Amino acid sequence: MKYLSEILDGLAFTELQGSADMEISAIVFDSRKVVTGCLFVAVKGEHVDGHDYIEQAVANGAIAVICEELPAHVTGEVDFFMVANSATALGKVAANFYDNPSKKLKLVGVTGTNGKTTIATLLYKLFRDLGYKCGLLSTVENQVNGQVVMATHTTPDPVQVNMLLHDMVEKGCDYCFMEVSSHAVVQHRIEGLKFAGAVFSNLTHDHLDYHKTFEAYRDAKKAFFDGLPKNAFALTNLDDKNGMVMLQNTAAHKKTYGLKSMADYRAKIIENQFTGLLLNIDGEEVWFKLVGSFNAYNLLAVYAAAMLLEQDKAKVLTSLSKLSGAEGRFDYVTAPGGIIGIVDYAHTPDAVQNVLSTIRDVRKGKEKVITVLGCGGDRDKTKRPVMAHVACEWSDKVILTSDNPRSEDPAQIIKDMEKGVDARYKKQVMSIVDRREAIKTAVNLAQPGDIVLVAGKGHEKYQEIKGVRNHFDDKEELQAIFKLME
Repeated sequence: MKYLSEILDGLAFTELQGSADMEISAIVFDSRKVVTGCLFVAVKGEHVDGHDYIEQAVANGAIAVICEELPAHVTGEVDFFMVANSATALGKVAANFYDNPSKKLKLVGVTGTNGKTTIATLLYKLFRDLGYKCGLLSTVENQVNGQVVMATHTTPDPVQVNMLLHDMVEKGCDYCFMEVSSHAVVQHRIEGLKFAGAVFSNLTHDHLDYHKTFEAYRDAKKAFFDGLPKNAFALTNLDDKNGMVMLQNTAAHKKTYGLKSMADYRAKIIENQFTGLLLNIDGEEVWFKLVGSFNAYNLLAVYAAAMLLEQDKAKVLTSLSKLSGAEGRFDYVTAPGGIIGIVDYAHTPDAVQNVLSTIRDVRKGKEKVITVLGCGGDRDKTKRPVMAHVACEWSDKVILTSDNPRSEDPAQIIKDMEKGVDARYKKQVMSIVDRREAIKTAVNLAQPGDIVLVAGKGHEKYQEIKGVRNHFDDKEELQAIFKLME
């Protein structure tokens, strides 16, 4: 319980109706989750407007409401606080309700199209290995110093974020490493949080179904950096053409990393194999368990962030050399006879190319690469043909299949992908709607030494079809098929 006057601290109001002299039991923005004595924040969402549910929230026990417009029928028993933007207000009141936990630990945000999960996860693992208590907010899972809390979004809503951060503070955490999605920035999910630093990985084609233009997508990422305080650090990938855009208007301490440019933190790939990477990183040669040039960037970003957080160089490199990446990121298993299966979360054209170019770089001879690829339903349709085209360019054989079709017809999604298959690639492409059958077919087509890439779902343990989530694990499927070959 906390007094409403404390929760509203720092908010600007356009109109007030009532008093803030009352105790509040919870902050709620979903009328279905209203509890007695709570503050209801009416947020205008993409599909649902919380203002339509104010009366229902009040009937269910809300005793105060933050909104942009007053409802038609106002009862005298409820206090109303009008603001210019309810979504922004939600972040601020959530932070106040949970005693502004982001100010009591060092919160580092990671943004970009690809690499967010790996960078955030490696930072979390690294700092725990260095002896710190830490938290993680990521696509795969949230963790409070080793305690797993399942994730539903890349970046949780403001109430959940602050609740998790508060839990981290209560458990003595020194750091939290958090993925920051473009959706979260635009929807004000990070409003009210104080960041100690931000890391930018890269920017490629994604989420245009939501942002409409690449420029809007880029600017959403940039807005995160624009909001950093002066005492934070802003770390960007200098090799990415949009890397310096992130630093244009930030007040934070600006630093860069890269493999090709004269960045503040630099690395060079010496060896790249299926078993790992040998890098010269900041003048030291170190062997890492991760594979591929994209992971060289991820490792360098983690190293640079650790240096900016004033950690010991030798300890950081020693610890990083022992760590594995995030689940579902270049996960590989081998079958009897030497077929290699790789599971990767690649779900953008650039990510597909990254993982396939890595496979090409590290394969030893003329092993064939067979790629199983799907695209998600109810998501950016413009990337579907591009992803298929990239897969064809970098693979010997491609099987187009379902990912998470969600509410869409999986056969239609595959037809969208087929538009990216040039005539010269037609003979090497198959379309199989059933993902399990597609994976099985890919393995059956493989000869000893060949590489089967199953792309798109990575760590996910489900397949969503017509609103129903059915258990499905790409790595589990590969292992089951390989077991039958013993």
